[in-house]
Amino acid sequence: MSGNKEADQPSRLSATVRTVDDVRVVTLQGEIDHTAKDVLGQALLPEEEAPVSRVVADLTDVSFMDSSGINTFISAHRQINDAGGQLHLAGAGETVRRVLTLVGVDTVIPCHPTLDQALHA
Repeated sequence: MSGNKEADQPSRLSATVRTVDDVRVVTLQGEIDHTAKDVLGQALLPEEEAPVSRVVADLTDVSFMDSSGINTFISAHRQINDAGGQLHLAGAGETVRRVLTLVGVDTVIPCHPTLDQALHA
């Protein structure tokens, strides 16, 4: 018997959105992979809400990220920039930070060591 277990599994990423001083803060927890791209995209750019000028993705509790996450962040960055806003990434741990650096995302999207630094950048 064969089957695709991944197709049956829900996303292993949770996203909590709040506003701090007119900045949408998206706190992410878990793994960002192909099962999570819709959760991530909706948290960064919710369809039912008006765009905000700044979005900060807090990656402090993200333990893994693959190319699906990179693509989603780049796409969100472009859409937010086109609307006159900014996307910042904050708090990436060593594993996620290495991926961001390796692919060069940190040269396109501002990355900050902490959420506080991203909020005040």
